Amino acid sequence: MHTDAYYEADIAIVGGGIAGCTLAMALASSYSVLLIDKLPEPVERVGECLAPAARRVLRKLNLLDPIAANPGAGLYLPGLGARSCWGSATVHIVDHLRNPDGPAWHLNRREFERRLRAEAAARGVQCLWGMKLLNSHYGNARWRLHVSSATDPAAGRPVAVAAKFVVDASGRLAGFARQQAVNRLHYDKLVAHWAILPGSRAVQMSVISAAESGWWYSAPVPGGKSVVALHTDPDLVDRQMVKDPAWFTGAAQANREMAEILAGAEGPVEYCGVVAANSTRLKRVAGKQWAAVGDAAMSFDPLSSQGMFNAMAGALQLADLLLLPGKAPLDDPQYLEQVQNDYKLQMDRIWDHYVQHKHTFYNQEQRWKDAVFWKRRAHAKRPS
Repeated sequence: MHTDAYYEADIAIVGGGIAGCTLAMALASSYSVLLIDKLPEPVERVGECLAPAARRVLRKLNLLDPIAANPGAGLYLPGLGARSCWGSATVHIVDHLRNPDGPAWHLNRREFERRLRAEAAARGVQCLWGMKLLNSHYGNARWRLHVSSATDPAAGRPVAVAAKFVVDASGRLAGFARQQAVNRLHYDKLVAHWAILPGSRAVQMSVISAAESGWWYSAPVPGGKSVVALHTDPDLVDRQMVKDPAWFTGAAQANREMAEILAGAEGPVEYCGVVAANSTRLKRVAGKQWAAVGDAAMSFDPLSSQGMFNAMAGALQLADLLLLPGKAPLDDPQYLEQVQNDYKLQMDRIWDHYVQHKHTFYNQEQRWKDAVFWKRRAHAKRPS
C-alpha cells in the first residue's frame, strides 16, 4: 500500500480516550509511544461519575493536584454520594464522607479527555488525531498499521505505522482486536437513553431509581446542568415513540425521583439519544504483541459506576507489566508471552468479580421480578 507518511514507535495505542491516554502517559518515560484516535476532538458523552479510587491513578500519573485544585471550573463537581431507590421505595443515602480517597467527581467527560490528551502530548507522546485504523499486519516481530483521515477520506494517502507492541483502546468496537478475528462476548443488551437538563442542583448527589422497565440515573454535571438517563433493553421501548423526544420527558415524570429533578429544571429537556451500556468483553484481551484496555477489553454496566476507574486501573496494570524491572525487549517472545498471560489473568479476575457483584445487585430489586427486564437479569446466562 502506498503511503504519504511513516511513523515508528515502540508502542502504538489505537484509541485516545481515558484508557489510551492513561496508558500512554504511564509508558512515555520508558518507551516511544504513538496515540491514534479517529476523533479530532473528544465529544460530549453521558455525564459520568469518577469513583474516588481514581485519585490513586491520577496521583501515580502526577495529575491529581492540578486537576483537584480546580473544582467547579468546568471540569468536575465534587460528588457527595448517591440517593438510591433500589429494592424498595425508601430512599437510601450512600455518601463518600468517610471514603479515604475523598468524594467522587461528576465529570465534564469531554473536558477531562481534552486534559488527558494535552498531558500525553506534553510528555512526548506522538499523537495522530482524526485518524482511523484501516488495517493491521504482523510480520518480522513488528506490527504494521495503516491509518487514514477519519474526517476527509480524500485527504492524501494512508499513513503507515510500525510498532513492536499494539494496544487496542478503541472502545466497545475494539477495531484492532476485531481485525485479529477476536470475538466479543455480549452478556445483555442494555442501552441508555439520555438527556440534559438546564439548571443547577442544590445537592450534588447522583440519583438511582429502579423502575419496571429498567432503572433511572441522574447526576449534576459542570456548567449548571444535570444528566438524566433511562437504562433499559432496546425492545422495551417502542422505536416509533423514540422519534418523539417528548416520550422521554413523559417516562421520566412517571418516576418519582426523576419527576422531582425535572421539576427543578430551568428550561426544556434536551434529549440526546441512545448509547450502548451493556456488559461485554473480548474473548481474548491479549495476543501476540498486543493487548486491549478499557472498554475495548471489557465494558461494564453503568450501575457499577466503575467504567472509567477500571479503564484507568486496567491501563496501569498493563503498564506495570510492561515496566517490570529488568524487562526484556518488546520483541522478546518469551517476555511478551509472560506479559500476555499475566494480563489475561488479572483481567479475568476483574471480570469475575464484576459479574458476581452485578448479579447480586440486580437481584436485590424484587418489586418487578416478573417484568421482562428484571427476569432477564435474574436468569442471565454466560455467552459461549
